[in-house]
Amino acid sequence: MRGQNPRILSVATSVPRHRISQETAKDLARAMFSEVYRDVERLLPVFDNVDIEGRNFCVPVEWFHEDHGFPEKNALYVENALDLSEKAARRALDRAGVEPEEVGAVFFVSTTGISTPSIDSQLLPRLGLSEETRRVPIWGLGCAAGASGLSVAADHARLYPEKPVLFVAVELCGLTFQKGDRSKAGLISTALFADGAAAVVLGGPERVAEDAGPELLGSYSTTWTGTEDIMGWEIVETGFKVRLSRSVPDLVRNRMPENLEKALSSVGLARDDVKHFVTHPGGSKVLDAFEEVFGLERGGLAFSREVLREHGNMSSVTILFILERFLESGDASPGDHGVLSALGPGFSAEHVFFRC
Repeated sequence: MRGQNPRILSVATSVPRHRISQETAKDLARAMFSEVYRDVERLLPVFDNVDIEGRNFCVPVEWFHEDHGFPEKNALYVENALDLSEKAARRALDRAGVEPEEVGAVFFVSTTGISTPSIDSQLLPRLGLSEETRRVPIWGLGCAAGASGLSVAADHARLYPEKPVLFVAVELCGLTFQKGDRSKAGLISTALFADGAAAVVLGGPERVAEDAGPELLGSYSTTWTGTEDIMGWEIVETGFKVRLSRSVPDLVRNRMPENLEKALSSVGLARDDVKHFVTHPGGSKVLDAFEEVFGLERGGLAFSREVLREHGNMSSVTILFILERFLESGDASPGDHGVLSALGPGFSAEHVFFRC
């Protein structure tokens, strides 16, 4: 029957092979920004304060010491985004026990490179998906896209439950780093962002086994007027230059309590009904703010902090790494409610509610 809620059949992730410690990244930033900041040593403690130990990138650390044009960067994006997406998608399909030809639609999100035709078109033959598979590429939602893309994919699965849906997210944030960037936003980005990919398989009620993942109940989206300057890209000759302006932790504290209340009401839940919070870590201070809003003790968003520490901020992909870790933990009991939340350019908030 149409209209019944889909469930998560599997989640899988992948990271590129070049692992860079935070101390190495700090040395890189010292070299990248010393020409434009005479007091660069005063700014470098940000690398120690974001609670990140290491990150993965699609290029070796030596690559960042050189100048690169946008065509070169984007060619690397297309090549590596496709490879990482394929790995994550294959793992997700295998874990779900879904054959590629069964998939009815592919939803694909990314914001760190461009490709026409979009990357998902090349995934069809690589994965063995049908030529009739519906493709829905979504670009420009940044860190919020993991939650937003999952909600849109769930809406499709709810309407067309007879075929599984594949949702893929990939970001290569490292390719957007700008050597010699004169902005503090650029310096902060080199302390936070990383590369990765993730995939989720969703299924309708008739495909659900007893050990299937959470049921997706609904979602809630908000874009606040006059906040478009908070986060985004400035397009320059060398590609995407990050733009960060206002304090995201302050925005979380000021706007998220009311926003969360409205979001909960939209699916008939109250704050006390929610036991599990799967939250995108824009950074450690953003997680501090979310823990205050959710009424949790400091450190309560343990999975979010673990993923941030081990992988950094992979933009849209990060929330799916956290979801994978949450599902593997076995912490939830049947019937428990949870919310998956992320913020991103717009400036927007995305919430997806689930029941275990």
